[in-house]
Amino acid sequence: MSELTPKSLPHYKFGWRGAVVLLMGAMLPVILLSLGVFFTETVFGIDVRKNNLYIMLSNAALWIGAIWAFDYFECRAVTGRPLRFNLNPLSFRTYILIFPLMFGMMLIAEFLSGLLPVTGPFFGPMYETFSKLMEQMTQNTATLVILAVIMAPVFEEVVFRGIIQKGLINKGMKPVTAIWISALVFGVVHANPWQFVGAVLLGYVLGLVYHRTKSLLMPVLLHAFNNLLSVLLLTNSDTESFSEAFELSEYLLLAVGIVLFVLFHFLFIKKYTSSNQLKT
Repeated sequence: MSELTPKSLPHYKFGWRGAVVLLMGAMLPVILLSLGVFFTETVFGIDVRKNNLYIMLSNAALWIGAIWAFDYFECRAVTGRPLRFNLNPLSFRTYILIFPLMFGMMLIAEFLSGLLPVTGPFFGPMYETFSKLMEQMTQNTATLVILAVIMAPVFEEVVFRGIIQKGLINKGMKPVTAIWISALVFGVVHANPWQFVGAVLLGYVLGLVYHRTKSLLMPVLLHAFNNLLSVLLLTNSDTESFSEAFELSEYLLLAVGIVLFVLFHFLFIKKYTSSNQLKT
């Protein structure tokens, strides 16, 4: 993924075939790894599933498998070119606009996610499972940083913004629709209600920034920024909530989030408005 001009990038499209290819590409490494786990457990009596190295390798294998499959069976097969993305850095002014924009949406997403119940016959067991999974992930800070701050931003932005969103736009879909579809799929993949809301809203910002700037580096950096703040909160206060960590009113943070989002959304759109970009 080197820095390239838009004209030199492959003009791939994303549809049902591409979705199947992505899914199958992700499933194959999972199946192979599951067979490996079964073998080591049966023959040697060793369960590697909780090993930090295995967790990182299995996560990487899933995403790399999906990206490779789309590259080989869709992008190269149709365009004759390898899957590549524009990773050009932009002006300092752009960074000043997009990071407060992202932080504002983070505060809004936190408030809305906090409205979901964590008890009851339906949400209770699901939240307990989610909490145990998060507890397992946060046992080793180094593993958490590698997974959340490095691997997730790169792999997920390549798939959700670089492949799905861009492929839908290349297919002729309106950019705003493609942005929301990729954001919704991004939320569904997180597989729990509490992260779904935040992932969809943050996915909108990531998709908007990618579409406007044309550089995949921007959503990767924003995604890493979001996850880094979450990791810092978890490791220092055992919560992902700014409200709980700093003992501030959730309504105050919501108000701050709305102001930041509206202001910097306006300034960002104003800077990156052109006839061939997203209509708002």
